[in-house]
Amino acid sequence: GVPWRDTFGRQLMKLKSVYRCQECGFTSPKWLGQCPECKGWSTLAEEAEAVGSPSKERRSLTGFSSELVTLDKSVSQDQTRIATGMAELDRLLGGGLIGGQVVLLAGAPGIGKSTLTMQAAGCAAKNMKVLYVTGEESLNQVGSRAARLKVASKNIFLVSENDLSRITETYHKVKPGMLIIDSIQTVFHPEFAGSPGTVGQVRESAAELLRLCKSGGTVLFLLGHVTKEGSLAGPKVLEHIVDTVLYFDSERHNLLRILRAYKNRFGPTSEIGIFSMGEAGLEPVEDAGMLFSSAAREKPLKGRAFAIAMEGTRPIAAEIQALVSPTRYPFPRRLATGLDLNRCQILLAAMERHLGLSLENKDVFVTVAGGIRLDDPALDLAVCAAVIASARDVAINWESVFVGEAGILGQVARVPWLPARLAEAGRLGFKRAFVPPPSAKENLPASPRAVAIEDLGGLLTAVAGGASPARR
Repeated sequence: GVPWRDTFGRQLMKLKSVYRCQECGFTSPKWLGQCPECKGWSTLAEEAEAVGSPSKERRSLTGFSSELVTLDKSVSQDQTRIATGMAELDRLLGGGLIGGQVVLLAGAPGIGKSTLTMQAAGCAAKNMKVLYVTGEESLNQVGSRAARLKVASKNIFLVSENDLSRITETYHKVKPGMLIIDSIQTVFHPEFAGSPGTVGQVRESAAELLRLCKSGGTVLFLLGHVTKEGSLAGPKVLEHIVDTVLYFDSERHNLLRILRAYKNRFGPTSEIGIFSMGEAGLEPVEDAGMLFSSAAREKPLKGRAFAIAMEGTRPIAAEIQALVSPTRYPFPRRLATGLDLNRCQILLAAMERHLGLSLENKDVFVTVAGGIRLDDPALDLAVCAAVIASARDVAINWESVFVGEAGILGQVARVPWLPARLAEAGRLGFKRAFVPPPSAKENLPASPRAVAIEDLGGLLTAVAGGASPARR
């Protein structure tokens, strides 16, 4: 390392060049084409690192220090929920925000991250001060967005800054109840080498902001970008230090925005938030209904089946489409959109083995209409029904819905929340529900009429027409 000197010849610090992976934070003294830790290609970038241990001399910019106390003398944190004013976001967070909670909001550019936080800031400003820090846009741009969203409050303070020390000074001056950083990739720590957005800068800046807000009981929103693969840009350690990680799961070109919680220390991770993007911003969609249906339900389409999936405590009607067509290639293709491809391949193998369905010379494409991704095993029966209907060139009755998990041995297993699924199906107008044999403890609704399916052979008969009613 070569010591840096200022214009007067005084030695400042000694730096050395290292190569750091921008995905996982792995460091190497020389450049490597592939990261040995995360196996990513061309992810190592050159950074300057101080020689020795400057962290011993560096003091935290936030002034936060730990104090040793016994457990019986520790003060419990106030768990009072702070409502955001958006029903879908409150549902996703488990009832609202908690003082000192750190939320990481990630998504593709233009999907609505800044819009969502501005709307949440407008609702929170009724009861507290909000500090909005933008490092990508000018104050005029943020003000124009607020005017479009009809957000106007004297409790919202704006500052265009990416220097962490100045952000800290502004925080102590305003003393807000909510702090929004848009985005964390633009913030840089003045005592660390490296440009904004690098692994070291993102990690240290986020850690300082976390100490700042935890000590003051301030809600912190960190907005982050995602890579082309859809993962969070920057080190994975950023996901470990925050309390809640929210991802926009859909593309920005879709009308609906699906927000998922991949981590939540103060609430569930099984819930989703559904929003629609309009001129007035993101509007919560409380009743999903048949939003994910691509066409009129009464229209007969070959290779289409309906199912009821559960996202947390919310039942959602999903339309499964399948296309089975002859292939001209040596190896037939298997593609799935909105579903797990490996699980679809297992279902196809089970149907070939137990139903004698010939798929070895056919391409099979399976998709969930509407651009939503679902991982509920209860969709297995609908996937198999759609594939059978497309392979046999038949149309399934639009009044039928399929709910059940299919095993590799051809059996159909029960799924949780079956009464709630069938109640939603009855509300949407379905007349028949093909389900696994219900247990005696399950109190199924009268509509739709439950039809028992014990194995894939019974499903093949049901798609062709006819099955035995389920015993209640």
